[in-house]
Amino acid sequence: MANFLSFLFLFLASDSITMEIQKPERRFFTADFELNTWEDLQPYVQRLLDFDIQEKDKYLQFLAYKSEFDAVIEENAAWRYIKMTIDTTNPELSKSYSFFVNEIQPKLAPFEDQLNKKIMSSNFVEELSQSEDYRIYFRAIAKSIAMFREENVPLEAELSDLAQEYGTISGAQTIEYKGEKMTLQKAALFLRDQDEAVRKEVFELIAARRAEDQQKLDDLFDKLVEKRHQVAVNAGYANFRDYKFDSLGRFDYTKEDCFNFHASIKKHIVPIVREINKKQADLLGKERLKPWDTEVDPKGREALKPFEGSKKLIEGTIQAFNELDPYFADCITTMEKMRHLDLESKNGKAPGGYNYPLYEIGVPFIFMNSVGAQKDLVTMVHEGGHAIHSFLSRNLELTGFKSLPSEVAELASMSMELLSMKHWDKFYDNEEDLKRAKTEQLESVLKVLPWIATIDEFQHWIYTHPEHTQAQRKAKWNEINTSYGTGMVDWSTYEEVRAYSWHRQLHLFEVPFYYIEYGIAQLGALSVWKNSIIDRQKAIHDYKEALKLGYSKTLPEIYRTAGIRFDFSDEYVQELAQFIQNELKSLA
Repeated sequence: MANFLSFLFLFLASDSITMEIQKPERRFFTADFELNTWEDLQPYVQRLLDFDIQEKDKYLQFLAYKSEFDAVIEENAAWRYIKMTIDTTNPELSKSYSFFVNEIQPKLAPFEDQLNKKIMSSNFVEELSQSEDYRIYFRAIAKSIAMFREENVPLEAELSDLAQEYGTISGAQTIEYKGEKMTLQKAALFLRDQDEAVRKEVFELIAARRAEDQQKLDDLFDKLVEKRHQVAVNAGYANFRDYKFDSLGRFDYTKEDCFNFHASIKKHIVPIVREINKKQADLLGKERLKPWDTEVDPKGREALKPFEGSKKLIEGTIQAFNELDPYFADCITTMEKMRHLDLESKNGKAPGGYNYPLYEIGVPFIFMNSVGAQKDLVTMVHEGGHAIHSFLSRNLELTGFKSLPSEVAELASMSMELLSMKHWDKFYDNEEDLKRAKTEQLESVLKVLPWIATIDEFQHWIYTHPEHTQAQRKAKWNEINTSYGTGMVDWSTYEEVRAYSWHRQLHLFEVPFYYIEYGIAQLGALSVWKNSIIDRQKAIHDYKEALKLGYSKTLPEIYRTAGIRFDFSDEYVQELAQFIQNELKSLA
């Protein structure tokens, strides 16, 4: 971590960034504090427990110390996770992360509960709650206290270890094609090849490799479901679904709202996706698509290639962001100089992509598996949106104000996908390619909404039926998946591939129930983009003002600040579906 910390930045109160100044001075931990053992941390925990909070200024100082404590410890865990996912083959990195999960977190958890109770015991809570940012903060703490059970501490550690297994299994998945060993992410590029024989061969190679781990992943998921259900029961809940709703802090919407989302997507989005699939099939001269046909360009054009190598990806992103708002470009430039970007796909690297907030430095880390495809450009601007969110909220008073619910975090990232489209000419100098990239993006937005609803509905069933068998789970997945299907993809002879397609969704294994947020935020992002077409300057201003709030307001208030509605009703989904259809027609 020292190599990263040698590049430090201080951000002024304005939107401009001044490079290479000192990071904020620690006021609670010593400057040279390092976390190598529990004994290193214990004196700081005790100091917080013993701190006198009888006077208001002392109470506020205690909250500031606790905020620094949270930032330092969370950042320590973050670096362990980041380094492990960059190289899953290094046992020392895996051991370092496991040490935190198995030695630090379990010992810290009971003290965290004591500290939370100390925070809420103060007579100043009621007074400070008159300010909405503190009210939101205290609301989350009160819920944590109500849900904490000491018997769940070792279970949570076990669950973290089990979730880590998914990354290790997935990270080891490679195929050999034409003499080259490659990750599945890289191999997936061939699914856009114009030669159907190539697409079919690579699809089958990928499917065969995934099938090798099919039973292993199914067994792993059984363990996760069993232990998650036990955590819920220990905390007094009937099932893990209800437990997780409270754990995720879903204060502003209910499971019934999720059911409404599912129904709205089936009614208004699935028919549009069916039209897209039918057009694809018609252009390919087929009645129905095969599984390897869904990504290929039906007009015979080669796959879009917006950049070669991560350097070009970074340069193009900075240029596009600068056109949107120079502050956005400064954020990515800062991350590049700090070496907070690891973008290339390589063997042994965990799958997926993420932006990891680093609360002490205030500058996050972007991880992804880029192979030069259009989807990598989208991933970069998506994670760039998360990163900008971290920058804009970094000066909030407490770390707790920056701990974002996903419905807000994903609004930042998904809005950036759509806002940045206007400036994708930094990656494409051909107008037809640019239009094609935008069309693919809008179609992907439509296609992902049914998948999000599918995964979410599947999770509702899984955790309200915790004693289900693998066969029952397989049958239920097929039932739900079919209900969101278009009927335009022919899976005959590949039924088993489809039956286990949920295995590739890492959220199910690593972050349960964190997925519908993408759907909720996608609707919000479409509204942000719609506003930008009407008044670009105001839309960008409102977007930034919303992100600056962190989690100091309710979800509806944050969305209102962004100039949009926190809404996923039938009427709202229909309105946005019509909007995006019209935009697609304008690109045709």
